[in-house]
Amino acid sequence: MTSAAAAPPPTRAKAGARLTATLALLAMIGPFTIDTIFPAFGRIGAEFGRDEVALQQLVSAYLASFAVMSIFHGPLSDALGRKRVMLGGLAIYTLAMIASAFAPSLEVLIALRLVQGASAGAATIVSRVVVRDLFSGPQAQRLMASIMMIFSVAPALAPILGGWVLLLGSWRLVFWAIALYAIAVIVLTALLPETLPPGERTPLKVRAILASLLRVGSSGTMLRLAIASAFAFAAQFLYIAGASIFVTGLLGLGEQDFWVLFVPLIIGMMAGAWVTGRVAEIVPRTRLITLALAATVVTCLVNVVLTLIAPAYDGELGAGLLVAVIGPMLIAFTVALMFSPIQLEILDLFPHERGAAASLSTFFSLVLNALLAGAIAPLVMVNLTSTAVASLVFVVVSISLWTWHHRRGARRSG
Repeated sequence: MTSAAAAPPPTRAKAGARLTATLALLAMIGPFTIDTIFPAFGRIGAEFGRDEVALQQLVSAYLASFAVMSIFHGPLSDALGRKRVMLGGLAIYTLAMIASAFAPSLEVLIALRLVQGASAGAATIVSRVVVRDLFSGPQAQRLMASIMMIFSVAPALAPILGGWVLLLGSWRLVFWAIALYAIAVIVLTALLPETLPPGERTPLKVRAILASLLRVGSSGTMLRLAIASAFAFAAQFLYIAGASIFVTGLLGLGEQDFWVLFVPLIIGMMAGAWVTGRVAEIVPRTRLITLALAATVVTCLVNVVLTLIAPAYDGELGAGLLVAVIGPMLIAFTVALMFSPIQLEILDLFPHERGAAASLSTFFSLVLNALLAGAIAPLVMVNLTSTAVASLVFVVVSISLWTWHHRRGARRSG
């Protein structure tokens, strides 16, 4: 009898709601790990006697270790199979999350966040590769867009759930809640078939893994695309990484009010993902990326203008808050238009080493995200306008790299 692990992957006709939901829940591990604890920052800081800058290391430590290990999760899945790597990473992640609920100091908590980051990528990175294992072309873009729509709920839902959990008691309950989520994801992942047959796997040798990473990482095309993707996403992620500064500092709101930022972000991300799925067979992928990046420049400029006319905020919920969050919502919309197509563009560069390609692409994005959380966000989020200008700078870098890449491709084909 064929085991579940060795079962053939579902056909395109059979791939449906359960597959989409499971892959989306795997991808959501990342934002749940980051965003759920934001409302607890105040209580964690009060218990351990630490300031906002020190607390931001809970985010940057997670992102930094995620980035380092992201280099290896993809190649390991190329060698061992997708499912084994995802389940192993999720098990370690869950144990580290439970241990966080007992952390006696901020230093121990930061150390456990390093473990969480090192293991979480096994779920989020490899789940993206599974999509490309099963589908190609417009079908892959539609599935990625559907996953993105569900995934988009996470950044908005996570801090809201974190705030609700705090109503029940200590900040330590937040880590218990995330651990329960991870256990549920483990069960669903165990039901997935293996999508990389043994005959298509690479040798499990350090030299082979390093050679694969070197081949992918030495590609100028891959580097341009990966860094362009990282900077485009940073235009939106700046607001997520600095959510506690933005909501409680710049807007003067409380630990139950993170929805003010994250609900508009989720609306923008879901709308962008929906449009991406609908135009998959109408607009060529490279054309969609170009249009999305150009639109992101426009939305970032609109955001700068809106911050210049925004009223002073005193911590009260009111219509004036719309001026502060419309810009981030528009940026989230246009970034979502670009995200799935450019990820598929990167994966298609290396059909036999998709895991390595996904790993290195994620590495560049997470290194930048870690810098955003630990250094850039506290530095640039002095006021709404400085935050908006920083977001604009990121997308200008992105579209410059994409234009360079696109022109090189046009010259080669011409």
